[in-house]
Amino acid sequence: MAGPSEQAATAGGGMGPLAAILAPERPRLLLAVALRVVASVASLVPFVAIYELARELVGGAPDNSRVWTVAGVAVGAVLVRFLFQDLAANVTHAVDMDIQLRLRRRMTEHLGAVPLGWFTDNNSGQVKKALQDDVEALHYAVAHAVLDLAGAIAAPIAALVYLVTVDWRLALLTLITLPVYAMFHRAKERTAGEHMGELGGAMGRINSAVVEFVQGIAVVKTFGQARRAHDTFAQAADDYMNTFGRVVRPILRLEAVSSAIVAPAVMLLVVAVEGAVFAGLGWVQPVDVLPFLLLGLGLTAPLGHLAYFVQNFMSAVAAAKSIHEVLDTPPLAAPEKPGLPDGHRVEFVDVAFSYDGENQVLDGVTATLEPGTVTAVVGPSGSGKSTLAKLLPRFYDVTGGSVRIGGVDVREVPADQLYRQVGFVLQDVQLLRASLLDNIRLGRPGATLDEVRAVARAAQIDARLTALPRGYDSVVGEDAHLSGGEAQRVSIARALLADTPVLVLDEATAYADPESEAAIQDALSELVAGRTVLVIAHRLSTIVDADQIVVLDGGRVVERGRHEELIAAEGRYHQMWRAYQSAVPGGTDETSARVLVPHGHGEVQ
Repeated sequence: MAGPSEQAATAGGGMGPLAAILAPERPRLLLAVALRVVASVASLVPFVAIYELARELVGGAPDNSRVWTVAGVAVGAVLVRFLFQDLAANVTHAVDMDIQLRLRRRMTEHLGAVPLGWFTDNNSGQVKKALQDDVEALHYAVAHAVLDLAGAIAAPIAALVYLVTVDWRLALLTLITLPVYAMFHRAKERTAGEHMGELGGAMGRINSAVVEFVQGIAVVKTFGQARRAHDTFAQAADDYMNTFGRVVRPILRLEAVSSAIVAPAVMLLVVAVEGAVFAGLGWVQPVDVLPFLLLGLGLTAPLGHLAYFVQNFMSAVAAAKSIHEVLDTPPLAAPEKPGLPDGHRVEFVDVAFSYDGENQVLDGVTATLEPGTVTAVVGPSGSGKSTLAKLLPRFYDVTGGSVRIGGVDVREVPADQLYRQVGFVLQDVQLLRASLLDNIRLGRPGATLDEVRAVARAAQIDARLTALPRGYDSVVGEDAHLSGGEAQRVSIARALLADTPVLVLDEATAYADPESEAAIQDALSELVAGRTVLVIAHRLSTIVDADQIVVLDGGRVVERGRHEELIAAEGRYHQMWRAYQSAVPGGTDETSARVLVPHGHGEVQ
């Protein structure tokens, strides 16, 4: 429960991103601020008019002309206040809409240029947060905070200047509650800072208890320990409530006192007492106390909104920082000397790669994938096989060596040309919330329905899709709810439609049920035929007929060859094969082995 000043100090170093976002709109924001300042000053005029009318009416025979003039000025000021305040709000809301549109366009364009590996490290929720939630979080700062701050500063200053002209002594005494407010407010912040660690610890304990209770409920109920688990959670909840009450109670007392000191009723009492004393001593006329009663309340009113203002403004600062982190993501480097592959031969030449610049995931990997052959990459967990596969479609760029297609480094192939050469089917299937037709057409947007259905039949999914309420027009997540295996076959149909000569497969049947697995394997047999294929193998039975098996260990190639050759060598692959046979009941699964036996597939030339 850090106070506003602490929050502002903490976030002070993070104002740069928000300032950069607002910079192009500075002229319009300054115009809005000027309009709001005029509106704030105009809002004080009716109160001044009441004082002037009172002076006129209690001073004997009133000057009718002056009375009507003052009344007219008050009415005009009210009209100016509403007009200028409305204009200011229209300007800032227009700025807000323009900023949101510009930011979303910039981020969309930028995300289209970042390496695909970025999306592996950052899930869809994080992308949605940046594009939607963080941009929305700027609304208050842009459309409201600027105007609120301008009004909160302009009105009290204008009121104080006017009151000083009436009586400077009474004006200063009207501010007497501010030092007292500051003292209690600072004490509240100090108390909150001293105990926040204790409250955070209690929150951590209850969070852990909730997670353990939810995740372990099935186990504890099975063994008749539900009461014990409940007691643990209840104890953590009681501990949090006791800690919360002990920590928050003194803070709330100080908050109540500080807020009461500048409350309108207290300010009215202070001004009334001060005015009565001054009038009784003959220092001011009784009527001269009136403007202090009317305007004095506004001197401290902004303090009540300060915490709300700071909290929301700091949220906007954090959102701006998050947006800039997305925009600062380095894009995929554009080719300095663009080239087009000559053929479909794939070469990994002394490839090295590190995610953090320090720890090498791959080191000196060299392999050649001949056109029309299947190369499987195997190895223990953490050996770098998935990373190697991601370098071919340029999810990441190598940190050493090169990856080549048709003799050309993939970094020199324009992105649109690269993805006409390289396709991929991964374990984690991504389908858009769009029609199934459009999902498959991502592989080739101009494809006809007949062409889409042809690849769907080859992927063993056409019958399932035509049986849906709207067939291929059914929308994923609405009237099309597919199993993991069915979604995988849709992704295979998409890859078939793209018809890329080079293909990367990450064990596509890893999460499929037995019934779907056979269909996926038939679809993959269609997909790999005649292509240069790189397979990440998690189940060794699926790659026994591969033309080449590359064995990675610790980021290095330790063996390569066909299945029979590697078994005969009795090296690392032989150890993995024996371990695999021991783990799979009945030995190898011959059905799974059909994955890499494409229709019409022959020997390596």
